[in-house]
Amino acid sequence: MKVVIVGAGFTGVQLAKLLINERNNVTLIDNDEEITRHIADQLDCTVLTQDGNNLENLEDAGIAKADALVCLTDNDEVNMITCSLVDAVYPDILKIARVRNYAYYVNTATAKKTHANTFSGSHRPLYGIDYMIHPDVEAAEAIVNAVENGAVSNIVTFDNSAMQISRITVPQGSILDGRRLMELRTLTEIRMLVCYVEIDGKISLPSGPTVMTAGCTLGILSSKEDVSRILELCGSEQKDLRKIAIIGAGRIGTLIASKIIEPKKAFGINLIAKRRLTQKIAIIDTDSHLAKLAAERFPDAQVLCGDATDETFLREENIPSFDLAICATHNHELNMVLAAYLESLGVKQSISLVNSAAFADIATKLGVDVSIALRDVIVDSIMSHMRGNAVKEIHTISNGEFEIIECEVKAGSTVLGQALKDVAEPGKYLVLLDRHSGAQEYEIAGGNTIFASGDHLVLITVAEESRRILELFGNVSE
Repeated sequence: MKVVIVGAGFTGVQLAKLLINERNNVTLIDNDEEITRHIADQLDCTVLTQDGNNLENLEDAGIAKADALVCLTDNDEVNMITCSLVDAVYPDILKIARVRNYAYYVNTATAKKTHANTFSGSHRPLYGIDYMIHPDVEAAEAIVNAVENGAVSNIVTFDNSAMQISRITVPQGSILDGRRLMELRTLTEIRMLVCYVEIDGKISLPSGPTVMTAGCTLGILSSKEDVSRILELCGSEQKDLRKIAIIGAGRIGTLIASKIIEPKKAFGINLIAKRRLTQKIAIIDTDSHLAKLAAERFPDAQVLCGDATDETFLREENIPSFDLAICATHNHELNMVLAAYLESLGVKQSISLVNSAAFADIATKLGVDVSIALRDVIVDSIMSHMRGNAVKEIHTISNGEFEIIECEVKAGSTVLGQALKDVAEPGKYLVLLDRHSGAQEYEIAGGNTIFASGDHLVLITVAEESRRILELFGNVSE
């Protein structure tokens, strides 16, 4: 796949790294010479110092033969105009733009919904943009996903499935300490699969002889209903979230509140999570104007104008008794520290919005239960859109070293009619879930799982192998 990325900021570089790891042909464009000179020494791709919103420059960069254009500059208008220019001449190229102006995002979504019949036909997409990515929307959805699933860990969910991957740390004294993975079946009847193991900061795909130790982190695939029992097995517990404090009444905090308080207006909360959610919502912000707007929009919530770092204020409002604190201000460093601080005062669980996976690791060491890395969430969303119709979603872990991919087995795949045990490549990929064509729910894959055309799979793979593995299942990049 040939991809042109306009904008060499953190997100553009991170996206380029992932695409390069998959052996894609990447061209990165930015008009800042110092930035491009620095990046050219880091990345094995073409790096150009040019204005990306110039069609001649894009054609010099090979846009005519590109499969996708991703615009990630800091200027929304540049991103949108660039997509529009390319769409006018090369309409078949996939075009993705990041926008930070919420009005652009909402107006586009509203127009597509209002005129759904028009845009479902041959009509070109608005502004020539196939997918518009808004960071705040992506962050809010990731946070709400964690809340819906108990805020016990970073969660990966799949296509309205009852299955999920929970990131769980083995505590001291756990029955799992010193056990091999192959012994799990002797310890519990719970149907689950360990997808990855992280020991001393290094993640690997496990096998039966892999030994679990106190302090290691497991990516455990299971039914959402079984998460509480798995936590109990590990030596932890899942608590009800009856009182939730949202720190930050800006756009992200407001989006989170709307999806929790007004789920019918946002997206549905699964029934299991809905029983566990919530009796009381508090929204806290130092900005009196934002607090006033939040109070008007959410009359059933307790909206407070105050400083969440002020212990006296917090104790007066009884915030330390809350079950969950969501720190979602636009100051990501503050979120990380504040989440740990609130837990030290007595809040049972915390979620923090941070910049990147590196900061998420720091937040975890500070005791934060769930850290949502904004830039990683954006890159995951972009990668999912770039895979085509056969690939529904991609989740990266360990700074992009591994990918969890939802895809479809296509006609012509070499694995058709074969059992998983006959095509397995230990250490390269694991097939986690399989949903046969016409079935309603995924099943955990086993060695005797037989692949058929139209099957939907969830697999985890080493990032540099993901393109080859997708081709194995018939998802050939053009």
